[in-house]
Amino acid sequence: MTVSKNTPETDINIDIENFEDENNAEAAAEDSDAKAELLSDEDSQAAYQSELSIEKDKYLRLAAEYDNFRKRSAKEREMIYSDARTDVISKLLPVYDNLERALKTECSDESFYKGVEMIMTQLTEMLSDIGVQLIPAVGEQFDPNLHNAVMSIEDPNLGANVIAEEYQKGFILGDRVIRFSTVVVSN
Repeated sequence: MTVSKNTPETDINIDIENFEDENNAEAAAEDSDAKAELLSDEDSQAAYQSELSIEKDKYLRLAAEYDNFRKRSAKEREMIYSDARTDVISKLLPVYDNLERALKTECSDESFYKGVEMIMTQLTEMLSDIGVQLIPAVGEQFDPNLHNAVMSIEDPNLGANVIAEEYQKGFILGDRVIRFSTVVVSN
């Protein structure tokens, strides 16, 4: 249906069917734009949530990695300190051995012997103060974690795997062996 309106000012021909189709098309386009906008908002929300969860996961992983790094660094510092202490103590042990040998030899000068004995007492107290202990040996059961057997003997008075003699004293700091005791074991 076509309506013609002729007026002196304008000559307008309006196609009503086309007009209605155009209005329907415009309304459909607006609806589709609105739906697309809603879908776009939902998609953007989903994308935002997805990105947020990814970033949160990255953050949690970074925080856990930092915590592990901090713990590992503290443990490494502790180990370095322990290794340094053990190294210094092991360098002092030959002095201990020499003082022990000096005390076992006979000496005609009583004041010299007393001086060596005082030095040995002072060194023993210093080692004890920092937590170093002697490893018990003679008369004890042989323990390969604490003792180093260099020889075995037959002794009916001692039981099997009992330490008969100690050649060199062993020392332990906490659970860590600084030097193994060098011993003779009976069979």
